[in-house]
Amino acid sequence: MKVVVSVGGSVLAPDLEADRVSQYAAALEGLDDEGHELGVVVGGGPTAREYIETARELGANEIELDEIGIAVTRLNGRLLIAALDERAAPTPSETYEDGREALRRGDIPVLGGTVAAQTTDAVSAAFAEYVNADLLVYATSVPGVFSADPNVDSAAEKYEEMTADELVDLIAGLEMNAGSNAPVDLLAAKVIQRAGLRAIVLDGNDPEAVARAIRTGEHDGTDVLPNGHETDPEQWDRE
Repeated sequence: MKVVVSVGGSVLAPDLEADRVSQYAAALEGLDDEGHELGVVVGGGPTAREYIETARELGANEIELDEIGIAVTRLNGRLLIAALDERAAPTPSETYEDGREALRRGDIPVLGGTVAAQTTDAVSAAFAEYVNADLLVYATSVPGVFSADPNVDSAAEKYEEMTADELVDLIAGLEMNAGSNAPVDLLAAKVIQRAGLRAIVLDGNDPEAVARAIRTGEHDGTDVLPNGHETDPEQWDRE
């Protein structure tokens, strides 16, 4: 199965600890050994936010801040590449074309950000569309998609399953509220919708749980189903 895994910087390298990166690499290596084709997109996490906050105080404009964030995502990507050793393309892929070529060579491409004004959420969805992935997985700091921001609304309901249309409508509503914490951004949701991607949003703090979701479809997060296409990937053997 061809899978794009979007790993938030806050779950891959929250404190730049080598153990967490190694655990993610081991989970990905297991999937690679089983024959899955993998692409990975890495976020910037708290390190990117710290750099951006400092640069903003120094007078950098928003595009410059985006470029700083992209640079940090690629540094996080290099950590994962180092842990994956010979299985990964040697440097972060900076374009979708480079990532696809790495897949065709049998390497695991690791991407960070690509262009200013676009998050790694959107990069992940766009790359999944570009390579015709069977599955897109968002390994995030939240355990799925909620009806409201669970950080501020204790009554927020987690969805076990939803359509891409429902995801777009929900994220659009959340992003209209200043400071709300959406599980993926609106552009990513719209790419998922138009591309008919099967997606999973789940807590990424346990790399093995992420691997299990890819391997079997079993997880505690949220399934995002393409509109009108609700069948599971053939590789999943659910009992």
